[in-house]
Amino acid sequence: MKSHDDAVIEMLRDDPAMAVDYLRAAFDELDEEGGESAFLMALRHVVEAQGGMAVVAERAKLSRESLYRALSPKGNPTLRTMTAVIKATGIHFHDLTRQAS
Repeated sequence: MKSHDDAVIEMLRDDPAMAVDYLRAAFDELDEEGGESAFLMALRHVVEAQGGMAVVAERAKLSRESLYRALSPKGNPTLRTMTAVIKATGIHFHDLTRQAS
């Protein structure tokens, strides 16, 4: 049986367009209790679906270790890191603040 994380990553691989909606939903809940760690988990899922930490770290011009640390459950990434990672997944940060059409 697949773990929840594996199932989500597989869905994101099968339907890359779903990543924007998935991250947008997590972004919308940032102000809720646990919202920050939930957003980081969602971003980790998208990163894994986009080829993994090493691939996305290279695209974002970050070390793999820095990316792991930034997206860990206790991570505290800078806005610059978040923007670089989101952009490296093919998503624009402003897409997370727009309503789905």
